[in-house]
Amino acid sequence: MRKLYILFIAFLFAQGAYSQVITTGTLLEEMIDMTQLAEMPEFGFKTIQYSSYDHRSEYPDYPGWYSNSDGFGREPIPGFEKVLRKPGADKLGEYLICDVKGPGAIVRLWTAWIEGEISIWIDGDKNLIYQGSAQKFFQHTYEAISGEEIREELKETFAQNTAGYYPIPFAKSLKIVWKGDISRLHFYHVQLRLYDKGTRVASFSPADISKYESTITNVASVLSNPSKMLDQALPDAPYYSVCLKPGEKVELARFEQMGAISRLAAFVTAQDQDAALKQTLLDIRFDGAPWGQIQSPIGDFFGASPGINPYESLPFSVKHDGIMVCRYLMPFEKSAFVFVENKGTQEVTVTIKLVLDDYTWDDNKSLHFRARWRADHELTANPAAVFDVPYLLYRGKGRMVGTAAFLMNPTSVPSSSGNWWGEGDEKIFIDGNLKAAFIGTGSEDYFNYAWSESTIFSHPYCGQPRNDGPANRGFVTNYRWHILDNIVFEKGFDFYMELYSHGVVEHFSYARMIYLYGQQEGHDDHLPISGEDVRLLEMPDNWWPMAKGLAANALFYQVEDLVGNHAAFDFEQSYLWSANQLAVWIPKEKEDELLLRIPVTEEGTYMIALTVAKKPGGGKFEASLDGETLILSGRDIHDLSKSFRTVSRNLKSGSIELSEGIHVLKIKSVGDEHLPIGLDYVWVKKK
Repeated sequence: MRKLYILFIAFLFAQGAYSQVITTGTLLEEMIDMTQLAEMPEFGFKTIQYSSYDHRSEYPDYPGWYSNSDGFGREPIPGFEKVLRKPGADKLGEYLICDVKGPGAIVRLWTAWIEGEISIWIDGDKNLIYQGSAQKFFQHTYEAISGEEIREELKETFAQNTAGYYPIPFAKSLKIVWKGDISRLHFYHVQLRLYDKGTRVASFSPADISKYESTITNVASVLSNPSKMLDQALPDAPYYSVCLKPGEKVELARFEQMGAISRLAAFVTAQDQDAALKQTLLDIRFDGAPWGQIQSPIGDFFGASPGINPYESLPFSVKHDGIMVCRYLMPFEKSAFVFVENKGTQEVTVTIKLVLDDYTWDDNKSLHFRARWRADHELTANPAAVFDVPYLLYRGKGRMVGTAAFLMNPTSVPSSSGNWWGEGDEKIFIDGNLKAAFIGTGSEDYFNYAWSESTIFSHPYCGQPRNDGPANRGFVTNYRWHILDNIVFEKGFDFYMELYSHGVVEHFSYARMIYLYGQQEGHDDHLPISGEDVRLLEMPDNWWPMAKGLAANALFYQVEDLVGNHAAFDFEQSYLWSANQLAVWIPKEKEDELLLRIPVTEEGTYMIALTVAKKPGGGKFEASLDGETLILSGRDIHDLSKSFRTVSRNLKSGSIELSEGIHVLKIKSVGDEHLPIGLDYVWVKKK
């Protein structure tokens, strides 16, 4: 495999990866090149974003800064740069997304959903490269342009959840126009690089898709399995291990030479591993820095805490066995010291592996890797009192290459519509400009998903490795890595995310981190991490679902209170479950049945929902109501085993007409006997 990767790199050089002209091919190669991020770019550029944000948001102290009408339709101000043609009798208007001059490139597109038509011109109004479905263009760009079907190898690699990373360079100009009904959905982000004047760029042509077919295929193969393609040197790397007593800080490794750490792998063991991952600090200091350019709880540094939450991405991977890997290059001129510190109350063993590569430091362009963590506890999330949460304020030059957010959301509302924490937008300021270069359309949109989705997912550049549920209740982790879409700054970089929730939530905790490369002379607003910062967070237990949001008008019944036959339950206690208790039904045989008697007090239209436990080793079931198959969340059979950790999930019916009286909900085991089926509570919601 090592030989295969070397041949692949040789192929990239043969294709002109380091030519003096920026092409579709060179941008494709940047999608997997972790080394180029560690230096100021050879060809200078700034990164900007056009989006359907609420254009009443102008400056922090102006009225409208927290306005939130951003793509659903009928916004007070259209979410575009300009109205080119007002809607006619057909309700269709034309709207300018962007019209930029000079060399540049599209590096990221995103949409939750966008109806209508997109037209794109490169280098003048005579060169229309695409006109057609806006939705397909934003999420499957090359296939939209080429007219192909969506390609399997580009799913999950170039297309990542609701975002598309399909580079499109242009030499002179780019113009994008949307034609559609502005009263219908039109969410979008268009992220661009604008290169310095005089930069040589070969403009994209539809023929590039076939011209660079081999590059596209090879890039997709790396993105689909970074561990396999990029970590050949890791097994043979030296390791360093230490057992830390409570309060102890130890220098674990040092290098007093010029070089670069290209791989860092870590493994943490303790009686309480989750606590150790949060309360053991990683502190890495480059070139004599008096405190760590990297300073973070070790689990959070790898983007997936609290606890071990496996995922695979380009810069980071977390394995099921607890091994965590970082692939960001960490260059240094004279020295690198690695410290670990135990801020907990138990003994902790930390083992790390480091791959050290040759590197020639260049004062004119080399940068240190920085990752500084911060947390705020006991916040109150309140839609009537929105505020901007500062991730990092940095002064100096460099590149921003990633973010991660680690949240505790102790809401009692069980539905995404009602317990969503992330209605707020990212707001990014660059080089001291008072106008934000980025204003987004929602926290999940920034993290490349949509509609407050609770699904666990991971992609090369984005993911949600933890979300306890139900919906977005509990501990939630999101990450986004800026690789092709890294943000270059010459003077400084400020990143904020609005905390804008659906309801009032007290005792909210918000930890977060920015990953960037910066010059050693730069400085930021980081403070040392205290014991209070890394105190162990506890979700409230003995809670009961609240009938708000999508759950408005619902009545909730504990499953064990509805049993209509002689089924026996085991019980599990956890903050995940209503009244701190989960009923666990263990079928005695195949196709065993559990009967639940559901009271309905008034004839009408209802939604029936079941909140269940997904966990390793869970069983399978199907449901029926009054003898008729009941489709829940679009499925007739539900597999509760598809989860690394135990999570709470809602399964919802469509509209059902019900009479007053008792209705029988039958849960029928359809998997192997004796596999547990965890059932928390039943909703009965009148529409």
